[in-house]
Amino acid sequence: MNWLAVKPNVAIALAGVFGALLLSSAIRWLLQHRHPEKPYTELHERIRSWWIMVSVFAVAISLNRQVSLAFFALVSFLALKEYFSLIPTRRADRRVLFWAYLAIPLQYLWIAREWYGMFIIFIPVYAFLFLPMRMIMIGETQHFLRAIGTLHWGLMTMAFSISHVAFLLVMPETRDSVAGGAGLVLFVVLLTELNDIAQYVWGKLFGRHAIVPSVSPMKTWEGFVGGFLSTAGLAVLLAPWLTPLSQSHALLAGLLIGWAGFIGDVVISAIKRDIGVKDSGSLIPGHGGILDRIDSLTYTAPLFFHFVRYHYF
Repeated sequence: MNWLAVKPNVAIALAGVFGALLLSSAIRWLLQHRHPEKPYTELHERIRSWWIMVSVFAVAISLNRQVSLAFFALVSFLALKEYFSLIPTRRADRRVLFWAYLAIPLQYLWIAREWYGMFIIFIPVYAFLFLPMRMIMIGETQHFLRAIGTLHWGLMTMAFSISHVAFLLVMPETRDSVAGGAGLVLFVVLLTELNDIAQYVWGKLFGRHAIVPSVSPMKTWEGFVGGFLSTAGLAVLLAPWLTPLSQSHALLAGLLIGWAGFIGDVVISAIKRDIGVKDSGSLIPGHGGILDRIDSLTYTAPLFFHFVRYHYF
């Protein structure tokens, strides 16, 4: 079995990411050395968590397809499990959750078989129709609409949206492909995360005008525009290394990821504000839970996938 599946361009890009982490660790050490009275605990936890997340992700996309798909299926499962632990559910609904979880391995089975037709309709059509039927058979009608709505939304977001990242791995290569499916995955994931960081940094430096104060008071127009434009610029720089995108399509993809990443972030923030929690979990020190880390990806992954598929496949 051929375990290594990564192409040289992906390896170089991953090396660059690890180089950035080394630089971040060095900066934190210098800050701690110059200001020993300040603990920098949160910064230390965040950087350490990034080392772990990047290492796991790098291994996952560098090995063969089966390992990579299993990794993304696990991410979908953990995100859905975290979501179900947050939202209020009826006691009767717990017997239906099994079927929602079962949809995840089936969704990734269609990806492994490269069956796009079933992949694109399984959750939005078959699971959408099956789950309320199963709820009705239980016989509990009180708050039925709210219950099925939250169940459907969670499955669409945590399983269906995230599974688009995995399908990028099995996209057929074109003559312009320079890094294969792993390059497309690294491109959208890296830009999504850098967009979050860029919006945070620009907001801290120049943020004055809140963009959605009732949902996320710290988000500003200055941060959004700065991150939006920075992501577009990075997309143009990274696209020749990782994707078959032309320069104009790379710019459009960067703008799409910058906008969609912001929307995904504030949508999940609205959910957390509605149920009264700051973080979705505590699995990732300094970052919260899985959902806190992939919130932007729930929007960027499907939109980028269909953008690329429409233009190149």
